[in-house]
Amino acid sequence: MAENAPRPAPGATSDAALLARVRAGDLDAYGPLYERHLAAARALARHLAPPDVAEDAVQDAFARVLAALRRGSGPAADFRPYLLTSVRRAVYDRHRDDRRTEPTGEIERLDAPLDFDDPALLGLERSMVVRAYRSLPERWRAVLWHTEIEGAKPAEVAPLLGLTANGVAALAYRAREGLRQAYLQMHLADPAAPLPGGPPPAGAECRPTLEKLGAHVRGGLSRRDARAVDGHLDGCRRCRAIFAELTDVNTALRDGLGPIVLGAAGLAYLAHGGPPLGAGVVARLRRVRRMPKKQQAAAGGAAVAMALAAAGLALALVSGTTPVPGGGGPAADRPGAPQAARPAPPAAPPAAPPAAPPPAQAKPPAQQPPGAPRDRPAAGPVAEHPVTGDVTARIGTVGSLVRDRPGIVALTVANRGAARTADLAADVLLPPGVAYEGATSGRTAVAFVPAEPPGDGWACRPRGGTVACAHAPVGPGGETTAYLRVRVAADAPLGGPPRLTLRAGGARTVAASAPRGVAADGMAARFAERGHVRTVAVGNALYDCGAVQPACRAALDRRGPVRDNDRYVMRPADRDDDPTTLSSSAARLAVPAGRDVLWAGLYWSGAASVAPVGAKPVTMRLRGPGAARYTTVRAAQTSGARLPDYSAYQAFADVTALVRARGGGVWWGADAPSTPGPGRYAGWALVAVVRDARAPAGQAMVLDGATALGPGAAHRLDVRPDGLLATGATPARVGLVAWEGDADLPGDRLLLGGRPLVPAGGDRSAGNVLDGSAAGALGPKLTFGVDVDSCAAVLGRDPVLTLTTGQDAVLAGVVTVTAPAPAEP
Repeated sequence: MAENAPRPAPGATSDAALLARVRAGDLDAYGPLYERHLAAARALARHLAPPDVAEDAVQDAFARVLAALRRGSGPAADFRPYLLTSVRRAVYDRHRDDRRTEPTGEIERLDAPLDFDDPALLGLERSMVVRAYRSLPERWRAVLWHTEIEGAKPAEVAPLLGLTANGVAALAYRAREGLRQAYLQMHLADPAAPLPGGPPPAGAECRPTLEKLGAHVRGGLSRRDARAVDGHLDGCRRCRAIFAELTDVNTALRDGLGPIVLGAAGLAYLAHGGPPLGAGVVARLRRVRRMPKKQQAAAGGAAVAMALAAAGLALALVSGTTPVPGGGGPAADRPGAPQAARPAPPAAPPAAPPAAPPPAQAKPPAQQPPGAPRDRPAAGPVAEHPVTGDVTARIGTVGSLVRDRPGIVALTVANRGAARTADLAADVLLPPGVAYEGATSGRTAVAFVPAEPPGDGWACRPRGGTVACAHAPVGPGGETTAYLRVRVAADAPLGGPPRLTLRAGGARTVAASAPRGVAADGMAARFAERGHVRTVAVGNALYDCGAVQPACRAALDRRGPVRDNDRYVMRPADRDDDPTTLSSSAARLAVPAGRDVLWAGLYWSGAASVAPVGAKPVTMRLRGPGAARYTTVRAAQTSGARLPDYSAYQAFADVTALVRARGGGVWWGADAPSTPGPGRYAGWALVAVVRDARAPAGQAMVLDGATALGPGAAHRLDVRPDGLLATGATPARVGLVAWEGDADLPGDRLLLGGRPLVPAGGDRSAGNVLDGSAAGALGPKLTFGVDVDSCAAVLGRDPVLTLTTGQDAVLAGVVTVTAPAPAEP
């Protein structure tokens, strides 16, 4: 653009503005739309058809949308889902036409309509969450599609909507609230409508509860109304199911709308360009069978279609009633389908391209535009790739590989044969910016000492851009796991999964890839171990309200109407017999002594700024059972965050040696830095992983990070444990350490796959997980600002834990997962 040329007004290059210009006759405005959405259209088409057919279908789809816009119809703002629906229809039409080209004298048979009535997809079309989505303004639908269905970040969506990243986040928040309200209004209008899982119809007594559920999800009800709603939910399956949907309505939207628009390619497309259909189909089908019924309805049609593709039937029409693998022909896409049944489908344009093709269409079809995503492994569990049939290998990250943090890459090798393997040699290719942690040793600096041995008999060292690992032969039915401690650079590129090549006896046997690589956020792994292991976490608060006021005394006993530290001037609580401490509290830790303690970490947090580099280190004091004095513990890592009224921090130190030496009993923590005042807090938590012969064989992991949630920050944090490498439903224990949760501010939840988990301690409310309760704490029952709790859970394949909050501001600190090893399928 020339220097003197007028700059476009804010929003002038948004999708909506460009669409309006095209509809008004400015064909040049179609070029930017083409460039923006070409990669997404290709990603979907390549999972629906062979490359040559896919590219033609993409160009057809863009031509059809342009024709619709020139006629004055088509989308006004949500261009992406409209285009993707058109891509599916273009693929369907091409294969319908190809199938009709055969010599026959029975032209009537070829003119018969080709129907595809997938009951799962048709049921989703009629689901209330999809109907609620379609009732929203188009701009809201657009932001929900990009942020909730495709999972794009606000900064990525901003150019499409002509907003700043903050503007996108605000719009997405309003759209989610609008979706919740529309969903509730539909239930109020039709209380007898069916729900997934078949709860009975709502009665007249449900209406008062339904009218308050929206506010209850956000924690906006008075204590009295909240008790009334909770009481009704305890006895009403239907309202409880609606409440669960509202808790994470975005997951319900993704499960419902994604398959309708994307069809059979939904799983692969939403993984941002995974491998071709057919790879890992059996694993996907197994995963679908193990899903809850609601998720089966969303994924079933896609999984069946992918199974057909794997069998060599992809996109082949064999009769007038045969489904079109690839999802090309649900009711919304087949000829003659009613307009109301379509998710913003393109109007039927002429078969021939328009007279004026899109300006950007002059590009060679095979040319990849700048910034188009390369093919990456699909998110989700990694498929095994045995060549010999005897040895299988899997690789994955434990937790997330987060920039500027340590992390863990796990690899597992199993011998499913009847004979002993040869020596194993594994080459692990780490993503750019990720390095195997260790140091050189010796005068010539040629020996490499890992930060921690990989364990289980593995020996590893860096070699060029890979980590070379070796292991002795594995016997029949044996399995071995290595944990590689890595460090992620602050500027490591996002994406790029770790990859594994395994050799036995010098011949290549297995190649595998992790489901994910470097992530922008999440929780990184601090420790992981496999075997007969269990995880123990305890903690306590170091500040309280002084116990002078009657309300404070009642609150410390978890009674009374004021259990929120925002209502008190918080100050240090010193409960030990040591005159040198300013604040202290105790917790009982149930662990053995000695080498059975595999790892122990001390976490502490308070209302204070993180010390700058080079300043005095962040410390606290710790005293074990039988110890005469405190030990000063220096933080190995300190992370800061901003809560609404002040800065806060979380510090970590490895205290394995101390806990091994002292074992179980009463531990005292003291003098974690913090600032007194209204709403302030300070506290500590001790997390340990121990070997226990009575525990089932499995895996334990500790993930940590300091993420502020609530007003002025994000309202949810997704944590992917990964590294479990599980196959199927797995009973587990999920632990959580968080700071500054308030018993009087409900709305914070720990979700697994969108379903709330019930904590074992405190008020045991799934709608208020962070309520000032710490396992093992001695003294007052209410631990102001400190939560150390756990939940029972059943982990499916590729589990996602989500911590959400409404009006409560919290600092998420630690997540632990202890999961028994799954049975082999």
